[in-house]
Amino acid sequence: MTDFMETSVHVPCTNSQIPVDLFVSKKHPGLPSGELGFVDSSGNPVYKVTRQSLTSSSNKRVLLDAAGNPRFALCRNDKGCWQGYKGGDAGEKDLVFRVKRTKSKLTRTELEIFLVGENSADSTCDFKVKGFPYQRSCTIYIGNDIVAQTSLMYKLNQLFPKRGKFRLTIFPGSVDHALVAALIVIFLD
Repeated sequence: MTDFMETSVHVPCTNSQIPVDLFVSKKHPGLPSGELGFVDSSGNPVYKVTRQSLTSSSNKRVLLDAAGNPRFALCRNDKGCWQGYKGGDAGEKDLVFRVKRTKSKLTRTELEIFLVGENSADSTCDFKVKGFPYQRSCTIYIGNDIVAQTSLMYKLNQLFPKRGKFRLTIFPGSVDHALVAALIVIFLD
């Protein structure tokens, strides 16, 4: 598991001891309408998500980095499970992870993420995502360790925060930031 995460790191400062904040919204300047974008604290684009409808029952999203290079192709099958492929194509040889929704209630969602690799027969999940999609709030775990969290952008004197823009905080460690962004995209779907 750690080999994949350490070798595929694309965003600088991944091994930094400082958490990284990305701001997620569909209304960033320069993004086409309806596309999800991730920007840093200076407003520079880091990732964007494009949507490609393959059939009526299957959807594909591609996570692109700031240069427009595909990082992950995210495909949902008929059963609601997701698969993440390296790059922009969904080829079996490029399968990186599988996502299974374990709890999906009106207010709470839980996902289990299985990395494909050496221990692909292992039935224990590598990551867990738990949270509340309506509130744009979730936490990503490896075991009991928190990898990343999302939260709404609260302002003083604002009783109800807007749900259109929220913060993604990625904590220090050796997890690929693009993988975390891909898991957020799947969680919000």
